[in-house]
Amino acid sequence: MNNKEVKEIKDRKVLKVFEKRKIFYAISCTLIAAFIALTFILNLNVAIEFKGGTILTYSYDGDIKTSDIEDVVADTVDEKATVVLGEDTASKTSTIKIQFSSKEGISDDKQNKIKNALTEKFKDNNLKVLETTDVAASNGLDFFLKCLVACAFAAVITIIYIGFRFRKIGGISAGVFSVVALFHDMCMVYGCFVICRFDINANFMAVLLTILGYSINATIIIYDRIRENEKLVGNKMELDQLVNLSITQTMGRSIHTTVTTVLAMTTVCVVCFIAGVSSIISFAFPLIIGMIAGVYSSNCIAPTLWVMWEKHKGKKGKGRVAKHAKKAQRT
Repeated sequence: MNNKEVKEIKDRKVLKVFEKRKIFYAISCTLIAAFIALTFILNLNVAIEFKGGTILTYSYDGDIKTSDIEDVVADTVDEKATVVLGEDTASKTSTIKIQFSSKEGISDDKQNKIKNALTEKFKDNNLKVLETTDVAASNGLDFFLKCLVACAFAAVITIIYIGFRFRKIGGISAGVFSVVALFHDMCMVYGCFVICRFDINANFMAVLLTILGYSINATIIIYDRIRENEKLVGNKMELDQLVNLSITQTMGRSIHTTVTTVLAMTTVCVVCFIAGVSSIISFAFPLIIGMIAGVYSSNCIAPTLWVMWEKHKGKKGKGRVAKHAKKAQRT
């Protein structure tokens, strides 16, 4: 590429992402600190899978909203419950599972009060008790630890993959900062669960694992464009300018891809809210937040941190910045 073409690239209107990095870091750090504080102020809702408790299962006929069941339970025993509608595969009957997250469980007296209140409220739905199950907290802890291991394994694989694929632009460091961006996205999802008072349950882990795929894809797209632009301009453009250009070129694609999924999840949230199916909302809405955070971190966190690291190595005579400085001196 000749000097004229390079000048045309430099003269293009690009987003000054790197120059505003401190604002982005301040916003993210403030939000994370707020989520930590809210955890202690509001208390964290931990679901039965992780904390242990009691599950009451009923069969019913007709249509029932989960929100109506939750209201009856709250008015009867003053206990917060998670209600899930389902179907018994053996008998093909509709079922209601009322989950109480508690180390002590729900006493027989409270169970009878709940049964009588539900039977009275939903006379036309023919409610019948199917079973009562006590869940040990140790089982939930084992599941939680396995999910954390899966996330850690995914992070290691991500660093190795990006390190190998983008080795010509300092791949390992690029992989590390992409994982930092993933951690940022997980914090945003966690904050959504805290603020919205959703239970930390299987949905929480499912959202985290889903966000891993979406967010890392957006980050890889940016790194790929940085690599391609580096081939075009070589050492004729500063690293921060190169990254700003690459982010500008890929941001539209990232936003359009995310908006498509966000719109679909928003539709799911609206339908579930109207139908009173709260269990699906606790998956769909945090996923929306996580995807928005993923676009933000992929464009504003990971690449700018990578540039700062490369500049730091350049001051010590190492890394991409130092190599290109030497080439520039020769030319």
